[in-house]
Amino acid sequence: MARGEDINKELSDVLNEMWKLDVNRMTPGKDYKINLQGNAGYVAKGSNNAKDNARAPLFSYVNEDKLKSIDTYAYFISLLDNYEMATGVAEQVTQDELRENDLFLDAILKTEVMKCAHRYLVRKSLAQSDPKQFKKQLYDIWFKFYNRGKTGGNDSCGFEHVFVGEVKFGKEIMGLHNWIQFYHHEKLNHVDYKGYKARDYKDKPDEDDYVLNLQFSWNGLVKPESTCFIGVSPEFEVAVFTIVFLLSKERSTNVKVKVNEYVMEIVVCRYGHSIGTSYPKMISSNNRDL
Repeated sequence: MARGEDINKELSDVLNEMWKLDVNRMTPGKDYKINLQGNAGYVAKGSNNAKDNARAPLFSYVNEDKLKSIDTYAYFISLLDNYEMATGVAEQVTQDELRENDLFLDAILKTEVMKCAHRYLVRKSLAQSDPKQFKKQLYDIWFKFYNRGKTGGNDSCGFEHVFVGEVKFGKEIMGLHNWIQFYHHEKLNHVDYKGYKARDYKDKPDEDDYVLNLQFSWNGLVKPESTCFIGVSPEFEVAVFTIVFLLSKERSTNVKVKVNEYVMEIVVCRYGHSIGTSYPKMISSNNRDL
């Protein structure tokens, strides 16, 4: 798998194919609006003191009716309250929650995005052609629990870490790389957006960018820098991260791709046979220098 500075053309090609197929992607300025405000400042690791360079929330509008009308979003949203936020506390899974996992996987597997991802993985001999076997593979990658906190039993899974977010021993935010969960917690006043993260004025994002580097606090803890897709569908995110996860057996993988106008790194870390974390990191869009 290509590492370092070179753009991985083969992976970029398949991700661009999925991008074109992502009919459930939201349109900036129409389906949602973000308010970027200021560039967030430096925060030392372990510190929860951050200057607020964004007095208003990141999301000024989201068409919730549209989200709830699309199966993949609706089933995704139903999963967000299924987890214990703290690591070190074993997850207790109910039959209803197992059914919700099942419904979400069934919904995304019906989309052209996931069908495209599946075809590619079959061609690479990284997945079986049987959709039922692929669904089982996705379940193990995203929903199979493992012990992240080293105490208290199985307390984490890929889906929880990446899309829901966790707190490590009450001191550190981990994960929470999803725009829907971020918006949901902004509404509840649990998340406070502190501003976008940019190296200099040339890197300032646009309000129609689909990838954002940002800083925020969550329940009083500060995440100095985080990244997430904005407006893309759950199936697109699951497809992208699953492909990168399966293409590499390394514990941590950073691969550079160009998707639509965006040059970004896709970062995926594994936890055994499951995803430990995964997120995009914006490098440049077409209106900024590489």
